[in-house]
Amino acid sequence: MIYLTGDTHGSYRHIRAFAREHDAGPGDVLVCLGDTGFDYYGDERDAQVKDKAASMGFTLLCIRGNHDRNPASLPSYHLIPWRGGEVYCDDRWPGILFARDGSVFDLDGRATVAIGGAYSVDKAYRLAKGYAWFPDEQLTADEQRAVEAALAHRDWRVDTVLSHTCPASFVPQEALLAGVDQSTVDTAMEDWLQTVEDRLDYRRWFCGHFHIEKQEANLRFVYHDILEF
Repeated sequence: MIYLTGDTHGSYRHIRAFAREHDAGPGDVLVCLGDTGFDYYGDERDAQVKDKAASMGFTLLCIRGNHDRNPASLPSYHLIPWRGGEVYCDDRWPGILFARDGSVFDLDGRATVAIGGAYSVDKAYRLAKGYAWFPDEQLTADEQRAVEAALAHRDWRVDTVLSHTCPASFVPQEALLAGVDQSTVDTAMEDWLQTVEDRLDYRRWFCGHFHIEKQEANLRFVYHDILEF
């Protein structure tokens, strides 16, 4: 089986209970739509988080969120083929995979593209408090072009999109942080995803980032829910 969930920020207790209930094994895939909590600290705490997550039994397919360190920047990760696309894998945790942005996977016969990245609206707070913030949290222009090239190769047709943030027209205003001046927020990722959404022939879109459960047309925001793919 294949399942999806939203941002976990390193907390997998409810997913562990779900895994036990469904007798999850390596053949079962859980898609995490970003902010996984893996590689966040840059020290031994990361191994502890990954050890606990790996023990659940699932193969985890992770979409990179703005609070995830880019696996491409970490020497412990390398690219491997997986279900028709490419993923970053650390051999110490072979069941924890990060999707390469723009990869199109065959998930239960559904062509599924992965698109990570987003802007941290709490960037100033994080920097002031000394919390982790990653300068490469959003896709670069080259990475965006690579995603577009992968979609163009498929004539801009896929079944499913897995992203961390959403296209601009879908941004849930009710989920925006009240204490943040929205005029200071960099919406480049959402604006670019809107250009993708405008061109793309797709059936379903799943994203996280906004900590909300909501269906908007063909797009589903996921947070704590665990959905069947």
